[in-house]
Amino acid sequence: MSQKTILVVEDSPTELLAVTNVLEDRGYRFTVATDGEEALQKANEQKPDLVLLDILLPKKNGFQVCRTLKNSPETSRIKIIVLSAKNQESDRYWGLKQGADLYLTKPFRKEELLKAISQML
Repeated sequence: MSQKTILVVEDSPTELLAVTNVLEDRGYRFTVATDGEEALQKANEQKPDLVLLDILLPKKNGFQVCRTLKNSPETSRIKIIVLSAKNQESDRYWGLKQGADLYLTKPFRKEELLKAISQML
């Protein structure tokens, strides 16, 4: 369907499978990172069109990853959707303050995720 690439950053195998199944069903191309450092490396190498970013990650948390990507001229235009179980208003505020384009909470609804992806791409 889409020739755009999505980087999915998620350390939970269950959550990763849920997200990638949704993307596969719709024909999106994607790559995966399971920690913050790997996410930054892949984002810099592959320049995805969109990052689906968890917050609670090993090595670097999602807030750090988001801030780093948005502050770098090479990656600042990559769209970022935070997809996190952290659902307090302060978490949402902090995620958007770090540069996220959208903040969604888990558990997510498939339709909500697909609509958000479509809007960003």
